[in-house]
Amino acid sequence: MKKKLYLAVMVALAGAVSSEAGSAVDTFNNPVGEIGKKNQPDLFSGSVSAIGGSAAVAPQAAQTAPVAAPAPLAAPVAVPSLQAAQPAQAAAPAAPAESKVADASAAPKKLWSYQPVKSPVQPTVNNKSWVRNPIDAFVLAPLEAKGLTPSPDADRAAYIRRATIDAWGVIPTPEEVASFVNDSAPDAYEKLADRLLSSTKFGERQARRWLDLARYADSAGFQGDQTRPNFWRYRDYVIKAFNDDKPYSQFIQEQVAGDEILPDKQEGIIATGFLAGFPDNSNSRDLVQRKYQIATDMTDTVGKVVLGQTVECARCHNHKFDKISQKDYFSLQSFFANVSAVDNIPVAKKGALEHKYDEQYAKWEEATKDIRAKQDAILAPYQEKGLKYHKERYLTDSRESIFKPKEQWNAHDRWVNHRLANVTTETDVASYLRDASDNPSNPDYSTDIALKAAQYKELTDELTKLNDLKPVFGAPTISGVSELGHADAPPSYVFFGGDHERKLEEVQPAFPEAITDEKPVITPTEFSSGRRTALAKWLTSDTNPLTARVYVNRIWEQYFGRGIVETVSDFGKAGQKPVNPELLDYLADSFVKNGWSVKKLHREILLSGVYRQSSGYREDVAKADPENKLLAVFPRKRLEAEEIRDSLLVASGQLEDKVGGPSVFPPVPANLGASPAQWKVSKDKKDHNRRSLYIFTRRSVPYPLLSTFDMATAQEAHSKRDVTTTPLQSLALLNSDVVLGWSQSLAGRVINEAGNDESAQLDKLYQILFSRKATDSEKETLLKFLNSHEKSVREKITDGKFAISIPTGLKENQKLDPIRAAAFVDLVHTVANSNEFIYRF
Repeated sequence: MKKKLYLAVMVALAGAVSSEAGSAVDTFNNPVGEIGKKNQPDLFSGSVSAIGGSAAVAPQAAQTAPVAAPAPLAAPVAVPSLQAAQPAQAAAPAAPAESKVADASAAPKKLWSYQPVKSPVQPTVNNKSWVRNPIDAFVLAPLEAKGLTPSPDADRAAYIRRATIDAWGVIPTPEEVASFVNDSAPDAYEKLADRLLSSTKFGERQARRWLDLARYADSAGFQGDQTRPNFWRYRDYVIKAFNDDKPYSQFIQEQVAGDEILPDKQEGIIATGFLAGFPDNSNSRDLVQRKYQIATDMTDTVGKVVLGQTVECARCHNHKFDKISQKDYFSLQSFFANVSAVDNIPVAKKGALEHKYDEQYAKWEEATKDIRAKQDAILAPYQEKGLKYHKERYLTDSRESIFKPKEQWNAHDRWVNHRLANVTTETDVASYLRDASDNPSNPDYSTDIALKAAQYKELTDELTKLNDLKPVFGAPTISGVSELGHADAPPSYVFFGGDHERKLEEVQPAFPEAITDEKPVITPTEFSSGRRTALAKWLTSDTNPLTARVYVNRIWEQYFGRGIVETVSDFGKAGQKPVNPELLDYLADSFVKNGWSVKKLHREILLSGVYRQSSGYREDVAKADPENKLLAVFPRKRLEAEEIRDSLLVASGQLEDKVGGPSVFPPVPANLGASPAQWKVSKDKKDHNRRSLYIFTRRSVPYPLLSTFDMATAQEAHSKRDVTTTPLQSLALLNSDVVLGWSQSLAGRVINEAGNDESAQLDKLYQILFSRKATDSEKETLLKFLNSHEKSVREKITDGKFAISIPTGLKENQKLDPIRAAAFVDLVHTVANSNEFIYRF
């Protein structure tokens, strides 16, 4: 009895898990061919009215005989592993012969996201006057099916604040708001959208979103976390691509294979920073493993970012949910088998920045010439031994390539030796001196070499003291990836359990079979294998079912806080199904037909009726659609970390609106513990107020204010920003000396622009921060606070020890009571720390 009860419970639990995960089969206990065979509800063939309600299932070509309804709490469950283990007990009743024939002839249906993008017919709706473009019809149809109506339009001031934050990442100015609110032209919204999309701020905002996905950082990570002084060029490439409205297809092609596609343009190698942005450990002593880890990072990033697939799950075993096998994974990885990171390509045409760098570096060279000459003299007799000693520190499989004569190198050996050259420094060679001075088994062990090692260390310490002379604003070189001028690639294998030391069958470059039956057409060149070009062309093919869907879904999530597919980087079975598949396909289809134009996609969303809606609470929507998946109400959204900081800079009038260039180091709290080598504050104070996009992204030391508000991690592709709410966030804004300084500037700006009338000052403050005037009740509350706080400040300064913060940037003729003015700074600081400022509605 106990055994039967246990089996029943296990079957029920297995059924629940199977249902939760999209009815996936057990890929550990079944052959690769079984993966993903179980059909999913066909949301694309179902009616629009079914969206958001029960899953619509398309009629099947062959139906089995009707089955009686199950008894309460009972449900048929498919548990492949149990059925395989206990065929007698778990076998289902035999189906009629004719059903068996029909089932055998029916091919397994592809996952919805692997099916071709359709061009759906725009649905017919009742409230035709609400439809401003096709997006609205696709949104309205399921709303009407639920008996819901859209919300009224937001007022114009709320709309321009919303649209400016979404498109630019900063709040609008009061002048921009007033201009739009007072524009009576019939195309006022169109003019606003075009202005937003034509600004360089658009490219900066979209770049920040893309750099999250590209795991962008200005340092390598791991223990050393070495600076990548020229990686900002990739960031600037991304900004320019969005501002120029570079077709998304071309944008992807260049980032995957720019060195092959544009061999004569440095833009091509810069674009491959997308692949080269992997976290890297230069101290790794297993170069063969490191090669595997780097290729794995590139494969996983392309799979997640471009295809919206969790391909990484198939590295160690066949994917548990999707029809992606280990062979598929390593066939995809083999596209990157010949790729090496390069960091020292000279800039073709030097500009002012590069000349400035050269001048500064020349000063360092001159100042350190004697020290370095003495070091070279000490090392010279041991250079060859030191290099050999360093090479011997690598693991066996690495040494097989390292000590092989160059004329015998194959493609794998070239990668290993290129990597070795890139990570080897004079310090590595000098380590032989330390060993020879401490290790009696070293043949050069002697008191003489111990003295030389000590001298070398003293010289190194002297050299370190002159590091301030080194330029810290970039480098006159380019980072990216290439194939080292050779077309032959190392062999690729399936690895047992994902262990690179346990080779199974050899594989060739191929696309995942579940997604396409297309085969790559690879044309090698004199300098490269041509593999990534073949991959890039398939990724951006008009027939690829995933690339356009995944990207338009990301843009939808940017504007509405939730993607049509909520799991924005997982379009597999374990991810969520699209809540509105017809809308998703309409956006993807029109995106491709519009030449993969990113700006046209943004424009259509900005001008849609669904985007114009008010965000006011509605009881009927809360009951019928608690998660607001159907968008009868515009969703509120907290600003991202960079939007909060940048909008505070805009409000205070302190934003340095410069586009591009090397990353900058604004001041950080002293208790952060960052060493000068990790965080050297920029000398130019203007750099302290650049947009957050330009703050140096050090993987080991994230900028504190941004980190508090859930900035993206740079360790891997970051698909969607977290939104946490913690006391530390309010405390960070209230206690930060930097934010207080911005509040002082904002208070000074308000007084300069509104004069001494306190009611007008409060209106101006609200116009700057919230794009609206303060209400009478808000003014009453704020004036009470001002009077009470002024009294408190006066009481505290009687002992002469209480410091006050007064407005800054005031006009010369402004005469204020400093105590009242200090109280006003605290009022401004408090209002800027309100929910209304850090949310957009």
